Amino acid sequence: MNWFRKGEDGRFLWPGFGENSRVLKWIHQRCAEKVSGRETPIGILPKPGELDLDGLDLDDASIASLTEVDVEGWLAEIPLIREHYARFGGRLPADLLAELDALEKRLLAAR
Repeated sequence: MNWFRKGEDGRFLWPGFGENSRVLKWIHQRCAEKVSGRETPIGILPKPGELDLDGLDLDDASIASLTEVDVEGWLAEIPLIREHYARFGGRLPADLLAELDALEKRLLAAR
């Protein structure tokens, strides 16, 4: 989820870090197989209705925006991540680069 996504009014859509316990609750429910989430190029995100939003003033459009995957935005970050990884040279674990390659492939396939 993009906790720092802003709405058209320039305000953050997610009400703040104090509400992140709701996400931890969802993660716990996923581990307990009580919710399933939805597969995205960046991993599993909550399906509509899976996050406990009781008492929050969030409309469906805001939740959809928070859980939307900005494929082009992520693809724009890949070269920056590669540049950062290059600083580590041979000390970078090969698995990190493999994960980045796999992420890029998933993002390209989602275009």
